Amino acid sequence: MTTNINSLVLAYLGDSIFEILIREYLVHQNICKVDELQKKAIEYVSAKAQSQFLSELEQKQILTEEELEIVKRARNHKGSRHPKNTDIVTYKRSTGLEALFGYHYLNQNFGRIKELMKIRLGEDYVYLWEKCSTRNDSNKKED
Repeated sequence: MTTNINSLVLAYLGDSIFEILIREYLVHQNICKVDELQKKAIEYVSAKAQSQFLSELEQKQILTEEELEIVKRARNHKGSRHPKNTDIVTYKRSTGLEALFGYHYLNQNFGRIKELMKIRLGEDYVYLWEKCSTRNDSNKKED
C-alpha cells in the first residue's frame, strides 16, 4: 500500500494533484489571462502558501494521526534538494502537505481531498466539485 512508498514520491504526485485542483478552481473563477492565472495560482501553490495551509490544518486540529504521520515522514525525509526561493523549514512543511495529497490520491480518498480543499478554498470549491462530479456521472456508460 502507499505507506511503503517513498514520502518524496508521494509529495511529487501530491504537488501535481494540489496544483491541478487549484488551477481548475481558478479557471472557474473566470480569470481569462494566463499570466493572471499563474500569479493567482502562486498564492496557493507556493511553498510559503502550502506551509501556511498546513499550519491552519494543524492549528484547527483537522488532520488525523495517520495524516500527521504522513506529513511528518515527508517533512523529515532527508533529501538532496534545496529550496531556491524559500527557507528549508517552509520547504519541508510544504513537502509534507504535498505528500498528504499524494497519499490521499493514491488511496482514492477523494472525499478527504475535497474536505481539505474546501478548507482552503471555501464553499465555492465544494459547489464546483459537485458540479463536476454530476457532469462526470452523466457521461458514464450504463451496463
